[in-house]
Amino acid sequence: MTSHRTLYSQLPATDRLLRDAAFSALLHEFGHTRVVNALREMLDEAREYIRFREALPAWHADWAAQAKKRLEAGQQSAFLPVFNLTGTVLHTNLGRALQAEAAVAAVTQVMRSPITLEYDLDGAARGHRDRALAELLCELTGAEDACIVNNNAAAVLLMLAACADGGEVVVSRGELVEIGGAFRIPDVMRQAGCQLVEVGTTNRTHLKDYRQAASGGNAALLMKVHASNYQIEGFTKSVSEAELAALGSELNIPVVSDLGSGSLVDLSQWGLPAEPMPKQLIAAGVSLVSFSGDKLLGGPQAGIIVGKKDLIARLQQHPLKRALRADKMTLAALEATLRLYQHPETLVERLPTLRLLTRDATAISEQARRLAPAIQTRFGERFEVRVEPCLSQIGSGSLPVDRLPSVAITFTPKDGRGTTLSTLTQRLREQPKPVIGRISDGRLWLDLRCLEDEAGLMEMLTQ
Repeated sequence: MTSHRTLYSQLPATDRLLRDAAFSALLHEFGHTRVVNALREMLDEAREYIRFREALPAWHADWAAQAKKRLEAGQQSAFLPVFNLTGTVLHTNLGRALQAEAAVAAVTQVMRSPITLEYDLDGAARGHRDRALAELLCELTGAEDACIVNNNAAAVLLMLAACADGGEVVVSRGELVEIGGAFRIPDVMRQAGCQLVEVGTTNRTHLKDYRQAASGGNAALLMKVHASNYQIEGFTKSVSEAELAALGSELNIPVVSDLGSGSLVDLSQWGLPAEPMPKQLIAAGVSLVSFSGDKLLGGPQAGIIVGKKDLIARLQQHPLKRALRADKMTLAALEATLRLYQHPETLVERLPTLRLLTRDATAISEQARRLAPAIQTRFGERFEVRVEPCLSQIGSGSLPVDRLPSVAITFTPKDGRGTTLSTLTQRLREQPKPVIGRISDGRLWLDLRCLEDEAGLMEMLTQ
């Protein structure tokens, strides 16, 4: 007990520490309340340390330095910028699409000033927050009207709730998909109060299956769901949107399509795999088409619905629309992104998603060979560092079986131990700007497709 008392007596009082000149800068930077709370936590920890170890903690010699370390750690944002070297361009866990500079500027402007979000300057009256973007989306897709909500899951929910109204929704069994986060189409239908009617089989569905299911007179919607995150091959048959739209027109039943990624341009012009576009489905006669803003479109997270004016009006008037509507920052970023599509000649340069997807493998290889010597010098003692070809993927469920030729710098442990590789990946994740790669075949792969800040990465890896 004597030893404990002696050690306890060496713990400084909070008031004395606060009067110490070393704490003046901390009080100015972090404020009195936070500094006091940090010191109280440190004193509690020190007492526990003495109680169980009969010693003072190592940081006892410099309370100000330890307090600063803790206060800075507590102030660090949960959303850190990272180097995405995973090989997945639209990485859901890393925030999907990077925003264009025009979108960043637009968001900054609307954050700093009152804006005409729901104010009509012509009539000095209340307007509608979707109006300006609806006109832009109609221009780009050929639709009659448009509606914006906070993501595509919300868009699907709103379409079903507003247009099916408890009725039957006819869907091919092969399109009852589950996407990330256990989001399942049948579950969404139940939440929307709809009755799911499955037609066809997993691999084959015919137009007659839809016709037969709708013949009972209770069908409120015919629905198509784009298989964005999987592909069925072999003995298959599906009904096109055009065929289904013709049937819907004949039976006077709206046809809705959950398109998922929703590219607004033909990707094949840049040598990328073709993806269905909203304007193609609108031209085919589909009543409503929903898609994401933060996937192939390259904008912020949003759910976009384009289609017939009367159906869009039903969406806008439904009570769920207010709960699911997008905020001013999302709308500002989306508008700025959509305006880039009005100038297709510069789209690749100005839209980060398209710029990264269209990077030439030769240019990526040259970049890898510039970086490799310095990385070899830094890590060569414990790892075999190589420049190797690899395949990137688009990500976020877009074109799931298609790959993009790319180049990576790989790290293979010379001792052959997985723990050595795990230690390296952990160290890279602990950098001021974490480096995120992927482990495959006993190696760490840093795919350079998404690397634009080459100097920043080199400074971090070679310091």
